[in-house]
Amino acid sequence: MGKAAAARKLASAATYGGAGLSVLGATFYGMLRAEAKVARKAIGRLEGRVPDATGWYGRGRPGPAIKIALLGDSSAAGYGVPTVEETPGALLGSAVADAADRRVHLGAFCVSGAMSSDLAGQVDRALPGEPDVALILIGANDVTHQMLPSESVRYLSEAVRRLQDADIAVVVGTCPDLGTIRPIPQPLRQIARSWSRRLAAAQTIAVVEAGGRTVSLGSILGPEFDAAPALLFGPDRFHPSAAGYASMVSVMVPSTLAALGLGPAPDLGPEPLRGEGVLPISQAAVRASKQPGTELDGTEVDGSARGTGGRWVTLMRRRRNAPVDAETPGPSDEEPGAELPA
Repeated sequence: MGKAAAARKLASAATYGGAGLSVLGATFYGMLRAEAKVARKAIGRLEGRVPDATGWYGRGRPGPAIKIALLGDSSAAGYGVPTVEETPGALLGSAVADAADRRVHLGAFCVSGAMSSDLAGQVDRALPGEPDVALILIGANDVTHQMLPSESVRYLSEAVRRLQDADIAVVVGTCPDLGTIRPIPQPLRQIARSWSRRLAAAQTIAVVEAGGRTVSLGSILGPEFDAAPALLFGPDRFHPSAAGYASMVSVMVPSTLAALGLGPAPDLGPEPLRGEGVLPISQAAVRASKQPGTELDGTEVDGSARGTGGRWVTLMRRRRNAPVDAETPGPSDEEPGAELPA
């Protein structure tokens, strides 16, 4: 079975039921169970509280305020960094405020250790605030805690649909490439790489079908991180360092702005010379899983959302925004007439 067909079958299993083991094979999945035990023992845990990035950013900038909900696991929360300014939430809120020249309220509903099955509760907490856009970073714990791939994708798809039904734009950072986690020995590390890439491709298909857009986050533990593990991995050699989180957020910000309708004019359409274009979703999903920072969003061709290869998507590799200094989140917007979250 080709990679595109495998990803499509896994996403279909999540939608219509089934264990999904046929995609990976029972033996393959059994090896992953062993890999998970090795990973948890080798990686260990960091001590300390994860800083809460909830609050206002861009205070003093004009309104109306942009509301962002951040959902997911430790990669969203910023596990391992000592200050709130180094968390993905603070980096994201500061960057969006700077690029949009607007006040931003970010609500961090992410929880360290969360799996896709925990997204329903996070969505419950995020919906009352009526965010304009929700960012979801999830998947790595599903691998190391042996969640069936079809279940993982189903939980994610349900969360995206609930947010979309509430008229909230959704951007999902797909499962990172786990093949560069140094504590995991070979050949299990290569198995983790193959598993996580297939999961990322299946997540992509399910999210776009549910109305969201995805950004591939192979860069969170992928080639960019493998080239400089001492700089981009944290002390536990699993979670990103402050520089690693900054790299991750840099590929999420342009897609977040695009989801808000605030992307720069040059990025509004695909550029073939940059490898961008319109493709069937299963082909684009596999390509995105291998190339960090690739965004996929549903589109139409000649007035039709689907072709013989399935759902049409636009594949983009958006230019990263210039880095900005992260702010300390404020408890309230000090400007008169500020729109406080509901």
